Amino acid sequence: MSDEVVITCALTGVLTNPSQHPVPVTATEMAASAREAYDAGASVMHIHFRAQEPGRGHLPSWDPEVATEIAGAVRAACPGVILNFTTGTIGRDQSGPLACIRAGCPEIAACNAGSLNYLKVRSGGTWAWPPMLFENPVDKIEELLQVCRETGTRPEFECFDTGIVRSVSMFAEVGLVEQPNYNLVMGVASGMPADTGMLALLPKYMRPGALWQSTVIGRGEIWPVHRKTAELGGHLRSGVEDTFYLPGGERASGNGQLIEALVQLAEDCGRKVVSPQRAREIFL
Repeated sequence: MSDEVVITCALTGVLTNPSQHPVPVTATEMAASAREAYDAGASVMHIHFRAQEPGRGHLPSWDPEVATEIAGAVRAACPGVILNFTTGTIGRDQSGPLACIRAGCPEIAACNAGSLNYLKVRSGGTWAWPPMLFENPVDKIEELLQVCRETGTRPEFECFDTGIVRSVSMFAEVGLVEQPNYNLVMGVASGMPADTGMLALLPKYMRPGALWQSTVIGRGEIWPVHRKTAELGGHLRSGVEDTFYLPGGERASGNGQLIEALVQLAEDCGRKVVSPQRAREIFL
C-alpha cells in the first residue's frame, strides 16, 4: 500500500437545484469552486455539465460547447489539474457524453460499468421517483471505451454493486481494458450501502495492483467509509455532488470545505496528499 493519495473533487453532480444548494453551474462558478478545491488539495475535478439557461441550472447538459467552456475555465483556474468527465445516461443513447469527451479531451472519463435498478423509497412507503433502470450493457461500455482510446482518455469504472466490481475484472480478462481503475460508489439506496464492513471486502474482487477510490454518498455515515478507504490504500473523493455535510455534521459552504476535511482525514491516516503533477504520474 502506498502512503500517497490522490484527492478528487466532485464539483456539482446532477439535478441538485442551485437555488437551494451550493452547487456551481456556470463556467465562472465551476472554475471558482474548482479553485477552492484545488487550493485545499484536490488534483482531479469530476465534472457534470449543467444547462446554462436561466432557471434551468438543475438540469444536465450534453452540449459540447458547454463542456469545452467549463473545461477550459477549470483548467485555466487550476494549473495542471486532471479533468474527469461524467458520462452517465439512463438509457442506451450516450451520443451526448461521447461528443463531450471528443470535444473536451478529458484525462479521465467515468465509465458506468453495469446496469442498476435505480430506486429510492420515501419514509411513507412510496417511491421517491418512478423506478428506473440505469442501463449500461456491455456494448454501451465498449462504445465508450473506444472513444476513450481515440482521445487518450483513461476510463474510471464506476461500480454500484459487487457484481459490477467483478464484471470490471472480466472486462480486463477479455481485453476491453488493460488495467482498470475502480470507483466504488456507495450510498445509492439500491446499490452498495455506505458501510465500512462491506468496503473492507471489496478490494479482493479487484484486479491485483489496481488503482481504486470510493465515492460515498450521504451524510454523517460517509466519513467512516472515507477513513476506511484511506486505511485500505484507496484514493479519496468528495464534493457537493456526494454530500453537503462535514464530519461534525455541519453543513458545508461548498467544495473547498469538503476537500479540506478529506485532506485532514487522509493525513490523520498517515497518507500523503499528492500534487497534480504527481497525481498524473499515478493516475495516467
